[in-house]
Amino acid sequence: LLSHFQVKGPGIGLLGNSKGGELCLAISSFLKGITAAVIINGSVAVVGASIHYKDETLPPVGIMRERIKVTKDGIKDLVEALKSPLEDQKSFIPLERSDTTFLFLVGQDDHNWKSEFYANEASKRLQAHGKEKPQIICYPEAGHYIEPPYWPLCRAALHILAGGPVVYGGEPRAHAMAQLDVWEQLQTFFHKHLGGKS
Repeated sequence: LLSHFQVKGPGIGLLGNSKGGELCLAISSFLKGITAAVIINGSVAVVGASIHYKDETLPPVGIMRERIKVTKDGIKDLVEALKSPLEDQKSFIPLERSDTTFLFLVGQDDHNWKSEFYANEASKRLQAHGKEKPQIICYPEAGHYIEPPYWPLCRAALHILAGGPVVYGGEPRAHAMAQLDVWEQLQTFFHKHLGGKS
């Protein structure tokens, strides 16, 4: 990417939502040249399938299927289903290796997983290893999929790992307002850390 004619350099910015946020953390941990990363409701633990890089393998965090709840409409609520990465340390992405500046954007009504807990654990881990404290911005009543402004709220959808529909959370008005602010926050962050003009 650094040699691509449209990449200004000298560093690269990453943006990831959900599994994409998890992958941004992993990429930032294993590769150099990642200057800034925005993680929207991402996990600090590997979820679903192992991540492999060179001779390292990070296994997925355990799933406790007995903790999956089902709504009256038959939609699964997964928020309590994943083991804590504090219990399952091998699945914790080694973000302390990274020199990336992070911004965590968190929907506090995320029912896919515990995004606020993950952002706080990432912050603790980075600081424990002498890294800069990342900025964490929380949005009450915003759900899992915080997308660009004016996209409709995705409160529930098919989830391949769950084998059916799952609750993603979010209240329409609060979620819409979060999408507006997230868009501004991530642009400001990237302009600041990637050398652009705001």
